[in-house]
Amino acid sequence: MVSTFGHGDRIRHSAVPAETEIPLIRYGFVVGTNRGDNPIMIMFDGDLRAGAVTETEIEHVRVSNLTLTLDGHDLLDDPSLRQGLVNLWVAEAECAGLQISSLDCIGTGVRDSREGYALARLTSGGEQYVLRGSLCMHQYNAIVVHADRPNRWEVPTTYG
Repeated sequence: MVSTFGHGDRIRHSAVPAETEIPLIRYGFVVGTNRGDNPIMIMFDGDLRAGAVTETEIEHVRVSNLTLTLDGHDLLDDPSLRQGLVNLWVAEAECAGLQISSLDCIGTGVRDSREGYALARLTSGGEQYVLRGSLCMHQYNAIVVHADRPNRWEVPTTYG
């Protein structure tokens, strides 16, 4: 079996430590060559030595898989708090090492579904995305902030 991860790949590691049961997201780089079913060695940001993880715990860093899950549906209900979600997502994108070439906030957001709002338009790697905030389907009283590649008719043009 050949690993889909190679030396120098930027990764996102997601785990839930048993002792805290709180989701932990870390970023890092693949070090060395990984073959077969051996653990993949990752140099995590801020660590001085590499750690071993399984391939199922990591994924390549992309704009489309950078997701924030935050407690409190009031973050979507209150217009001024919705605006702050853009800054939180951008800060996470910077930690992940993503390059955002343009960002255009959509005021206090435009409702784009029953569960959420379009918050901003952004460009990264020459591709356009819409940053959305919506209710989390997996966790009570939580929201998810993520970027999607829009269809041409989905790009919000009005400001709320």
